[in-house]
Amino acid sequence: MIARLAGTLAELSADSAVIDVRGVGYLVLASGRTLSALPPVGGDVILLTELQVREDSMTLFAFGAAAEREAFRQLTSVQGVGGKVALAILTILSPDELARAVSAGDKAMIARASGVGPKLAQRIALELQGKLGLAPALGPGTPAAANPATNDALSALANLGFKPAEAAKAVAAAAEELGPDASLDALVRSALKKAAR
Repeated sequence: MIARLAGTLAELSADSAVIDVRGVGYLVLASGRTLSALPPVGGDVILLTELQVREDSMTLFAFGAAAEREAFRQLTSVQGVGGKVALAILTILSPDELARAVSAGDKAMIARASGVGPKLAQRIALELQGKLGLAPALGPGTPAAANPATNDALSALANLGFKPAEAAKAVAAAAEELGPDASLDALVRSALKKAAR
């Protein structure tokens, strides 16, 4: 099972990327949200992954944050939702927005994704009810857990090449200092200062 890739961004397209890990190029499919957060080609990246094995293919999906990967796993547990449809949903809705749409039964919000009709949106809203209390990447009980921007800040630091543990420590310290209403920009700036110490 491939759970994570750390390497260099070799290629980027509308729905996929190739990550060069010590000379081996891994083709990953990702949401528009994750792809837009990647550095230019040649930059260092760290992505969480999920490998789907089918009878006729193996597909590697990539995510910038743990919450996005968990939302993907929940979405693909719904009958009729494959990996590409799950990515389409996660392109238009962040994991938090998806959780809110599901808990509110907002089928129209879910149906905005490409390839999701009203019936499938309704099935997603029904089957995922109560399952999308997505754990914040820093874990419950940390001050940062209250701020949804912490996952994006972690992803930003990971994309800058920080190891997950040092990124989590810096973001947690920044969130504790700035409080639950801190913006993503402020969190990242503060975390970078703390990581540089």
